[in-house]
Amino acid sequence: MREPRRTTGRVHAQHNLLSVGCALLIFYGIPLNWNADDSTASRVVGLILFLVGVGGLIWLTWRRLGRLMANPAATGGRVDGVLLLLCVVAMFFAIYYYRLAVSYPDQFDGLVTRTDALYYTVVTLGTVGYGDIHATGQAARIATMVQIVFDLIVIGTLLAIVSSGVTRRLEAAAGEGRAVNGARDTSE
Repeated sequence: MREPRRTTGRVHAQHNLLSVGCALLIFYGIPLNWNADDSTASRVVGLILFLVGVGGLIWLTWRRLGRLMANPAATGGRVDGVLLLLCVVAMFFAIYYYRLAVSYPDQFDGLVTRTDALYYTVVTLGTVGYGDIHATGQAARIATMVQIVFDLIVIGTLLAIVSSGVTRRLEAAAGEGRAVNGARDTSE
């Protein structure tokens, strides 16, 4: 059986940036509220961007699942998988917040555009909470609480993956050190 290739940190960063890019294409391209005033060209461009984003996320997911199946212990691949999930779920929360604000304007104070919804999602993810946009309705508050719980689970999962990877590397290094010292002891 062939040894899986080790992916460099630069490749991991590129894949994560590509995940964010695809999620943004979906978020800004998804046809949520086409108006009669919108031109056909802008609708087509938006739909193409949306489809490119969906195709990109499907490709990235397929690729990451393949790498995870080939080497389930690889810390980088597991972290990338969680970050991909985080990108997708954050995008869906932002879409939900935007649709909720458009359909029921009393649910949020300050959330008007898609960018506002994405900003609110990221600020909630970062547990910053500036207060310029905030949930005022019950549906918005419940959705925000669900996102906060999800964010805490993801952060905990990322910490567990990274700490297990560090522990595995330290144990491997200690094992190699014992093997080298044991080889010296037997030769004397």
